[in-house]
Amino acid sequence: MTSSSAPTPAPSGAPKPSGPLRRLTARGRDEAHRVASSLELFFDLCFVVAVAQAGVQLVHAVAQGHAGEGILNYAMVFFAIWWAWMNFSWFASAYDNDDVLYRVVTLVQIAGVLVLTAGISRATTQHDFLLVWLGYVIMRLAMVWQWLRAARSASGAERTTALRYAYGVLLCQIGWLGLVVLPEPARPWVFLVMVVAELCVPLYAEKAQQTSWHPHHIAERYGLFTIIVLGETVAAATVAVKSAADAHNALGELLPIAAGGLLVVFSAWWIYFVVPIHGHLRSSRRAFIWGYGHYLVFASAAAIGAGLEVAVEQAVGKAHISTLSASAAVTLPTALYLLTVWALHSRHFKVGLTEQLVLPVTALLVICCTFLGDWAVLASGLVSAASVAAGVILTARTAGRERVGNAAAPAG
Repeated sequence: MTSSSAPTPAPSGAPKPSGPLRRLTARGRDEAHRVASSLELFFDLCFVVAVAQAGVQLVHAVAQGHAGEGILNYAMVFFAIWWAWMNFSWFASAYDNDDVLYRVVTLVQIAGVLVLTAGISRATTQHDFLLVWLGYVIMRLAMVWQWLRAARSASGAERTTALRYAYGVLLCQIGWLGLVVLPEPARPWVFLVMVVAELCVPLYAEKAQQTSWHPHHIAERYGLFTIIVLGETVAAATVAVKSAADAHNALGELLPIAAGGLLVVFSAWWIYFVVPIHGHLRSSRRAFIWGYGHYLVFASAAAIGAGLEVAVEQAVGKAHISTLSASAAVTLPTALYLLTVWALHSRHFKVGLTEQLVLPVTALLVICCTFLGDWAVLASGLVSAASVAAGVILTARTAGRERVGNAAAPAG
């Protein structure tokens, strides 16, 4: 056999193929060609099932005229889904060794989110959080195991960080038990306290030493989950339009909603991915703000799909709410998405006041579209598409001026 047939060595820090158990050691932050693994993609797809179920319950609540209660329940359930997803994503960015035990524990986490998903309906309609709590605990205890395994392979400050994560997550699970055993009026307060406690665990743990998460990998993971959530939004809206058209033969009322919804989702994708964000994630402070802020990005993106379903149901008379309320179910999450993406992404790359104002002004105009009656969703889509066009034109003009300036600059 010639030397050319020898296997190519794996890049430094990259995981070896799945096999016998290995030490769970940190990967390099500067590792080249770091991309999402097939296990991570499978993880995301299973989690978006829970996102879809949360959206279904939001649709039912809003369509029945219980928007306030529905939004509160949606926010609570979505936090559990998002926080478990986010914790795994950052851990995997630093410690994914892809051996058998790592894969099995990750599959346990997937099983946990499926248990949580099964309990979402009971939690939102009957305020019975037992299955949601159980699914969340399964996911989080699996995460504790991963951190303890990382601590076993580490030393010094890195070991301290891993142990702080493990013990912090474990203690929080005791606190979440309050959602099951305490009286119903106390549960919103339990939720608020435990959210703060969960958010503080990474802040405390990483004081010892920052984990070696990979900026490009993290940016890709968040981007992929954003795509999956937007895809779920398109799927939900499509099913709603098809069902309504089949049952009521109301294409005239549904076409503006379908067209506007597509424009909103297409614009949401464009705006999120117009610039690469990984270069901005160079410090833990920036990364924490960016990562935590994505709760609103993911939640609002998923809520757009729920809002489109509500708009469809109201248009065909299945939802007994006003046109204004149905329109707000689309325009408000769209505006929130635009503002959050601007705050986390776009503003870091905009040049001049005009470019900076495009998305905030668009969000304001989308809110104003709420009052346009049956044309509110279509108008929101047109406004969102116009903001994309404005951003492209302004960016091209800025780039053109920079090229002219560079050409006119004296050599040397």
